[in-house]
Amino acid sequence: MSHVRVRFRRTAADFPRIVRGIFRESRAGTVHRVSIVRTWSFPARPAEPGELTDPAQRRMIGVELVVVFTVTLGMSGLQSLLSLLDALSQQAPLADQSVAINRPQAQLGLLNLLEQLANVLRLLSWGALGIFLLWRGGIALARIGMDRSRPWRDLAGGAGLAALIGVPGLGLYLVAHALGLSLTVQPSTLDDAWWRAPVLVLSAFGNSFAEEALVVAYLLTRLRQLGWSENRSLWLSAVLRGSYHLYQGFGGFVGNLVMGLVYGRVWQRTNRLWPLVAGHALIDVVAFVGYAALRGHVGWLP
Repeated sequence: MSHVRVRFRRTAADFPRIVRGIFRESRAGTVHRVSIVRTWSFPARPAEPGELTDPAQRRMIGVELVVVFTVTLGMSGLQSLLSLLDALSQQAPLADQSVAINRPQAQLGLLNLLEQLANVLRLLSWGALGIFLLWRGGIALARIGMDRSRPWRDLAGGAGLAALIGVPGLGLYLVAHALGLSLTVQPSTLDDAWWRAPVLVLSAFGNSFAEEALVVAYLLTRLRQLGWSENRSLWLSAVLRGSYHLYQGFGGFVGNLVMGLVYGRVWQRTNRLWPLVAGHALIDVVAFVGYAALRGHVGWLP
């Protein structure tokens, strides 16, 4: 069997056609990238839940929002602001002052353990309150991404979000601390007890569940029902998230504001809450447990 090799020679007349093809492909790729950026920057409002038009229902949702956040993270934001104002009123610079996130609550070890577990239960109940109110209002858990249909993909997405936010967040904190814009944040000052690591992991999950359930799923859903735009809702959610971290200083506010913008937008585009909870919990586990293990052993931690 003989093999016939055929060679195609391009002539000068072919080059305009080739160039036009290259430009068409380049233009199509550019349009596609611009479309992706536009979609993420200005997402379309989903059809469900629909905007409430009845004035009585709108007032009820407004009152509900005020009550829920007055007793949960909104009050934490106010207390954080007062804490920052108190720190600014001190003669010592912010960087010379310290604040602990997980600190002892009692002298006796068993009581301290119970206090820590009670705090975790409080955080879980805050998040559950927001989810329950949505569910009672006829919003299925699957619509806000609380179903168990894709656990491994949600976990992988959470790991990606943790890497996206965690590493730059640590860098931002170190820079803000060096500039005197942040207090020295101690993720844990708990004594080295047998229950410290499990409690810190539970605390990380409690924080992540409460925050993502309330300031993302609950708040953004209710604001959709009130007719707010996606971007306006996103900024309110992010500012609220930053507000209850003001006790850490200006660096804590900015870092969590950025985190709120990223996490809120991911939820608006995917309607999946579990990746946000997983990513947030992973960041806090590394911060809480890692700090407890490295404290006093490395020199780069403030």
